Amino acid sequence: MKPSILPLSAAYDRNSFTCGVPQLDNYLKTIASQDIKRKTAVTFVALDGNGKTIQGYYTTNVTGLSREQIPDALVKKYKVPPTIALGAHLLGRLAVDVKFQGQGLGELLLMDALKRLHLISQHSAFFAVVVDPISPAARAFYEKFGFMDQPDSKRMFIPTATLDSLFN
Repeated sequence: MKPSILPLSAAYDRNSFTCGVPQLDNYLKTIASQDIKRKTAVTFVALDGNGKTIQGYYTTNVTGLSREQIPDALVKKYKVPPTIALGAHLLGRLAVDVKFQGQGLGELLLMDALKRLHLISQHSAFFAVVVDPISPAARAFYEKFGFMDQPDSKRMFIPTATLDSLFN
């Protein structure tokens, strides 16, 4: 059964979530609600059939990219002016509970995030979606979906134009 993906609510059991990465577990359990209240990040959760158990989650917030953070080929293609910062959205965290890993839930969460951000891009322009892969496995995961390295950074990104081709 496909999980529901909804905004984080106090009604959901965060305490039993364990993905194997303590900083990601801690974020969901102790910080996510504060970030939502402060409007510094939004958290979406994948819920099992009972509607309370969190199988996975992701967060998004707004960020920016300078011209230097974009590969030269894309600077030329999009004619990025030298003095402008480009809007972007940060997919800050993506985690799946250990009980649900290896079942395609990470891909489902990523596609949900990208689809939501694609819809936002129809109303508020931004250049790319940025991620901070926390491991070589995470980097390989994002590469499978078209994310590319940001110059001189550990970050990766996917241009919004690529989202257009995925979802249009």
